[in-house]
Amino acid sequence: MGFGQFVALIAAMMATNALAIDSMLPAMPQIGHALGVTTDNERQWILTAYLLGFGAAQIVYGSLADRFGRKPVLLVGLSLYVLFAAACAFATSFEMLLIARALCGVGAAATRVLSISIVRDCYSGRQMARVMSLSFIVFLGVPIIAPSVGQAILLVAPWPWIFGVLAIFGLAVIAWSVVKLPETLHPQDRVPLEVAPVLAAFKECLTNRVAVGYTLAATLVLGGLFGFLNSAQQVFVDVLGAGKLFTLIFAAIAGGIAVSSLINSQIVDRLGMRLVSHTALVGYIAFALVHAAIAWSGHDTLLSFSLMQAGMMFCFGMVMSNFGSIAMEPLGHLAGTAASVQGFITTIGGALFGFWIGQMFDGTVGPLTLGFAGFGIAGLVAVLITEKGRMFHAGPGPGAEAASFH
Repeated sequence: MGFGQFVALIAAMMATNALAIDSMLPAMPQIGHALGVTTDNERQWILTAYLLGFGAAQIVYGSLADRFGRKPVLLVGLSLYVLFAAACAFATSFEMLLIARALCGVGAAATRVLSISIVRDCYSGRQMARVMSLSFIVFLGVPIIAPSVGQAILLVAPWPWIFGVLAIFGLAVIAWSVVKLPETLHPQDRVPLEVAPVLAAFKECLTNRVAVGYTLAATLVLGGLFGFLNSAQQVFVDVLGAGKLFTLIFAAIAGGIAVSSLINSQIVDRLGMRLVSHTALVGYIAFALVHAAIAWSGHDTLLSFSLMQAGMMFCFGMVMSNFGSIAMEPLGHLAGTAASVQGFITTIGGALFGFWIGQMFDGTVGPLTLGFAGFGIAGLVAVLITEKGRMFHAGPGPGAEAASFH
């Protein structure tokens, strides 16, 4: 594959997950009504069940990918995604839907682990961050249009067809991968499925100061985003009265991430991952604190909410793409295991934090804005501890990033 097609395929892998999260946001009231959900906050399990399956399974895919190769494990995961997306479409109870959603997440987890592992097999350092940013541009186009796609499907078909579209998209990615994707794992980097080597790989991933610190920081920041996704439909419809504009405003807000990823891909080679991401994190916190002040003073409007969220998402895009690359950089020889460990921590932790924020929804945006600010500040603390108080620098010297807690 050429560079452009490589980036596009990685983005398509990532997009399977984004579609599974965002395309059903407009349909959550209909799904809840059809399956007998009695409270609005209970509908948030539709998102959280998927995220928990998505996060938990990542811990397995890394070791499998490091042993058997990237391509076969990816194809198995995508097949599970297609199967259980279709199962969601035929769910006859809320419990059945949640089980199918969790198992669909289990399949999608392969795309998260394998996309990062494949990129790390082929690139490193700032070039890896550039590839990830370019992939994010395509990938983040999906959250922009996914709610509109879901809304469009609802205009012509019942809600189960949203899950049908997920299955069709998954089949398309399978076909593309079968035809075009080579095996990227080098034979000398294969890790046997034995207890001692696997435990040694996990230990290295969990004792590297840089990897652990930036993974925890990313988890905390991601918790705020998941809190927004959990309650977005309720906020726009019930609080701000913008039901008809929901998909358009959501697209505009999500567009902030896409724009920042494009800018990041152009500046990260010159400025470095740490300078860009640390500055963006401070900006994220500033937007969150201003938004919280506006909300708790009782002056939040649809315009102010949208502007503050767009600013935060702009910063979020630069934070997450670089934090992920920084966390992976010292673990290139264990890319599969590292991606699975980091994905497990960030997704499970972020989902639980986000669910907690979502469940605090009380008919106002106050709890949501405090959640953004609180978790953003906690992420900054994690970065400060990891960097021993030094921020906005180009990065450690040669070999320093591999230093462990020991």
